[in-house]
Amino acid sequence: MMTTKTWAKLSVAAIALAAVNGEAFAGAFAIREQSSYYQGTSFAGYGTTGPSISSIFWNPATITGAGDGITFESHNTAIIPDSEIDGTFAGVLTGSSGDIGNDAYVPATYTSYKVNEDIFLGLAVNAPFGLATKPNQNWNGQFYSRSSEIFSINVNPIAGYRISEKISVAVGLQVQYLDVTLKRANPLTPAPYASITLDGDDIGFGATAGISYKPFEGTEFGLGYRSGIAHDLDGDLNVLANTAIEADLVTPDQVNFSFKQRINDSFRVLGTVEWTNWSRLGSPAIVSPSLGPVADLPLNYDDGWFFALGGEYDYNENLTLRAGLGYEISPIDDDIRSTRLPDADRLWLSGGLTYAVNDNLAFDFGYTHIFVEDADINIGPGHQDYNALIGTYVGESEAHVDIISASLRYRWGGPSEDRDHDTARKY
Repeated sequence: MMTTKTWAKLSVAAIALAAVNGEAFAGAFAIREQSSYYQGTSFAGYGTTGPSISSIFWNPATITGAGDGITFESHNTAIIPDSEIDGTFAGVLTGSSGDIGNDAYVPATYTSYKVNEDIFLGLAVNAPFGLATKPNQNWNGQFYSRSSEIFSINVNPIAGYRISEKISVAVGLQVQYLDVTLKRANPLTPAPYASITLDGDDIGFGATAGISYKPFEGTEFGLGYRSGIAHDLDGDLNVLANTAIEADLVTPDQVNFSFKQRINDSFRVLGTVEWTNWSRLGSPAIVSPSLGPVADLPLNYDDGWFFALGGEYDYNENLTLRAGLGYEISPIDDDIRSTRLPDADRLWLSGGLTYAVNDNLAFDFGYTHIFVEDADINIGPGHQDYNALIGTYVGESEAHVDIISASLRYRWGGPSEDRDHDTARKY
């Protein structure tokens, strides 16, 4: 008969795998929805300067496109996923997970201050990782997953410098809080089975950097970088009793390239290519001070890629319309897909608008529908999640996501008409 200590080790190995999993609809556990403005283009051109300073999340050098005085933006996004897994556990129990996607609210704020013609300061406050998955409590895959919750807050002060009319650069500091809570059913307990719970949190530090280049009038290129952040997650594992646990996790770094091309005075084309270094996760170790080393976590993600193309049209002086199409290549493939994170490639279709009330006040709106590819799940011998003592799970996931986003932008300072028309229109 297996001892409590042995079961604890197996439980840690199974549940801690999800410590770097989360929402299944944003490229592993990243949250892309940081801007109502760029939501409308499927995030095409998000690293170039424009009326919205939310671009500093991806390319801090775009802070040099801010107007005089102080600009403040508040972005508010509702993510409404619909995802279900149908499958068979241990070759016997067939059923559905129910909707595993939790609706989520994602806020983001941005502030800029123009010190002089060449120096700009900014502050971004975001939730770059998180959201949750939660199937029905007693579904047929509950021994592999019950719920996953990840919460993050990232504070990012930025300093930008305009070297010339063509080139701007910036750097920033990331201070990030990450909290993880994960559950799965405990097979050592009687039905309806108690939950094994893993909970841990940490504060980590990282950096951002970027460059903006305008080779000639009407054309801009942006290159941005967000570093990974190391987290030493200290927390508790509750199997039959609480046990302290530690896990070293480094979030992926990201490089993005964007462009914006003015076609005429009213129409602009935008594009983005993004690479996320998910493969750096590798197989981090899980350690219990009382039990010693427990397991390696064979995450083995692929790198993630995202491509977007969009456009925006100035209908009149106060109203701008935009649309975009994006395609995301998931870092999760058939070999490692799990019930906790049934991630797959997805197609983004978006539309949005900006309405300028006056020179200093404007509102942005964005909507996206995401078509997620159906994905197979096959947790059996050879799969990194497989536990022979629990059994196999074979199934398929289906999902789609709706995203609604709105923001307010207000500026205290000089008239917005003093900004470069190629960089940004008046508010």
